[in-house]
Amino acid sequence: MIAQLFEHAWIFWLSLGGLLLAAEMLGGNGYLLWSGIASVLTGLLVWAVPFGWEWQGVLFAVLTIIAAWLWWLWLSKRVRQQKPADAALNQRGQQLVGRRFTLEETLINGRGHIRVGDSSWPVSADEDFPSGSKVEVIAVEGITLRIKLYVAVQ
Repeated sequence: MIAQLFEHAWIFWLSLGGLLLAAEMLGGNGYLLWSGIASVLTGLLVWAVPFGWEWQGVLFAVLTIIAAWLWWLWLSKRVRQQKPADAALNQRGQQLVGRRFTLEETLINGRGHIRVGDSSWPVSADEDFPSGSKVEVIAVEGITLRIKLYVAVQ
């Protein structure tokens, strides 16, 4: 059995690649994909140009590293090209920065709540504002919106 494996090493690499790719389909987080592709490429190269098992292992390792590195380059380029609005996609508080609201209740000791849609958000400010004041959200500190008095520029 071992003698046949050494004689037809390309079958081993193609089989290993198929198993890794199948396992990737079950898991789906990307770790086995690059090793599977490297194994298939190693099997094709060993089939075309037979060489020793030491070099097959080195080739497999190098191809795995190169494939993972190329994926990392592609992914990091996509992340850099992402629109800034996408960065706050699931961060509701960050989406409120720059929006203006009217206070429904007076801030006491610089603390209170504002109504945003159908929810109530805790707010903080450097000073107390009376109810009915126009305020603007300037930052988010945890789940608390930092606000300032909004003065319309004419």
